[in-house]
Amino acid sequence: MTILDIIAAKRDGLKHTKPELDWLASVAARGEIPDYQIAAWLMAAYLHPLDAEETAWLTLAMADSGERLDLTGLPKPWVDKHSTGGVGDKTSIVLLPLLAACGLTVIKMSGRGLGITGGTVDKLLSVPGFRMDLSPDQLKDQAKGIGLAISGQTPNLAPADKVFYALRDATATVGSIPLIVSSILSKKIAGGAETVVLDVKAGSGAFMKTLDAARELANALAATAKLAGLNARLAITDMSQPLGRTVGNALEVGEAGMVLTGNEPSRFCELCVDLAALTLVAAGETWDMDTGREKARRAFASGQALQKAEAWFEAQGGDPAVLVRPDKLPRAPVQKQVFAGRAGWIEEIHADIVGQVVVELGGGRTKKEDRIDPSVGVEVHREVGLPVASDQPVFTIHARDEASCGAAVERLTKSVSISLEPVSTIGPVIEIV
Repeated sequence: MTILDIIAAKRDGLKHTKPELDWLASVAARGEIPDYQIAAWLMAAYLHPLDAEETAWLTLAMADSGERLDLTGLPKPWVDKHSTGGVGDKTSIVLLPLLAACGLTVIKMSGRGLGITGGTVDKLLSVPGFRMDLSPDQLKDQAKGIGLAISGQTPNLAPADKVFYALRDATATVGSIPLIVSSILSKKIAGGAETVVLDVKAGSGAFMKTLDAARELANALAATAKLAGLNARLAITDMSQPLGRTVGNALEVGEAGMVLTGNEPSRFCELCVDLAALTLVAAGETWDMDTGREKARRAFASGQALQKAEAWFEAQGGDPAVLVRPDKLPRAPVQKQVFAGRAGWIEEIHADIVGQVVVELGGGRTKKEDRIDPSVGVEVHREVGLPVASDQPVFTIHARDEASCGAAVERLTKSVSISLEPVSTIGPVIEIV
């Protein structure tokens, strides 16, 4: 077996065997074949997509290309969640302690943000002292004590994926559904979870811009997870407008803290409750979504979710007080409100524009090596479907200087459409797959 044979097979539209994909993942992880040959295979796989069986074989091969996290000894059920990312998506910061408060064990590996979709690592690193470099043993010890732990992705977890991912970004093959699916699921399998809930975003602020594209990805994830022996449930959720009332790392941590206190009912809170219920059903802890939602709401109301979050922040070196005192988080020196300018109902808030504004303020990356400012961002005061007066603020900009703030005002003004007629609100969950 040689890499030329494998490239030629996929170039000609032939189906790979499981041993071929096992070999490809292992030699890629060990750096035994040059990047240009892997790139050639990626392009062949983009033009002649892997079928469901090939995708499952590649997923398992990538998961086995490095270490697998052994969660033996931790209380069951073992669960994880993944979001395809979107503007203002700080769901993990609420959902992880909420699930732990409901009796589940959650260990999660997260990545940094790139472009308009922020990363959970960046959000949590805006909390002074918060550690995102836990070893596998530290993850397990912490989860055994408090039910949850999170870390950045380790070099030994699905190393083949890191090779493929970097080259996909450089070869215009990012959009391949089978390669996206194998990348997502290989890390979940390597992370040791038995049940995974996948949140597939759809809309202008997400990778999948249309509902049809999101459905295609969700269906492929569901089919591959089943073939790979992973218990997965999926939700397609709305990202046509920013999620919640903040976009920007420290701002989003502050909002997550307010939701965890149980004092901020919102569209974002509703999404966290729905995803918690879906996870509880998937893990066999409740029979139906309504019972799961009630259990999640009790965890908020009793203070158990907040207590789990405080224990989590403290265990990983962060100040738990930021969850109830957002003023202790980094704060940008310049704030400016952007007003509606006319009365009516909010018809549209372009999530992609808001996300790009935050990147331009310094709160996101255009290249992986870019440094970010955790304090900058945008508060979003109104949602689609809500009435607004002409003198009512729609946004508050948090900027590091007046120049970047002024540019943001102009962009954000163009991101909002206001109707003279009532507009329907948009629920956070589009459908369960």
